[in-house]
Amino acid sequence: MPIPKDYLTPVRLSAKDKTLTQLQKWIIEGTMQPDEKLNDAEIAAALGVSRTPVREALQILEMQGLVQMFPGKDTRVTTIDKANILKLYPTLAALHALAAETAARLIQPEQVQQLHELNDSFAKYVEDNDLYQAVECDEKFHNMIVDISDNPYIVSFSSSLQMHIRRYKYIFLKRPLGESQAAAQEHREIIRALEAHDSEEAAHLMKKNLLRPLDQIQQIL
Repeated sequence: MPIPKDYLTPVRLSAKDKTLTQLQKWIIEGTMQPDEKLNDAEIAAALGVSRTPVREALQILEMQGLVQMFPGKDTRVTTIDKANILKLYPTLAALHALAAETAARLIQPEQVQQLHELNDSFAKYVEDNDLYQAVECDEKFHNMIVDISDNPYIVSFSSSLQMHIRRYKYIFLKRPLGESQAAAQEHREIIRALEAHDSEEAAHLMKKNLLRPLDQIQQIL
């Protein structure tokens, strides 16, 4: 397993959190390939930590479905099935629709402005064809609405689903999906519904926005 040397080390994190963050990134981006065997001593040496935080991070990754641990044998990156992405998007869309429905009742004017700023950045990245930055910005936009909904269960489940969706994009599709000016316009419509405290419309538009990439996915798989 060739572990890269030129990664950005997270700052102000515990050894376990630093290790977890970096391993998540490597698995999601495909640096660590599906079914690849992971050596905790090698990872510890590469990250400059002891083996204990590596083992703790691997246990969390197993709960997240990113690795499989076989006691007494080895630990491997989980394999993935292309068809599962067709199950991930509708699940995420349902969660985020619920978040938007709730957020519409709670959103404050300054949060509306922040969403506009995030969407303006998203549109600019799309225009510049910087699609991976657009992905990051798109996720920040959606995550802010999830945070406004003030439901920790949506936050937790959404984060897990987004990790797996991003992994599919990197490993199988080699490109982001749904990041376009059409998405930016849909974001504006979502913001308008939130600002109007229209829960039903916000939920409908959110679901539409997140399900749109499915047609694209079905053509690729």
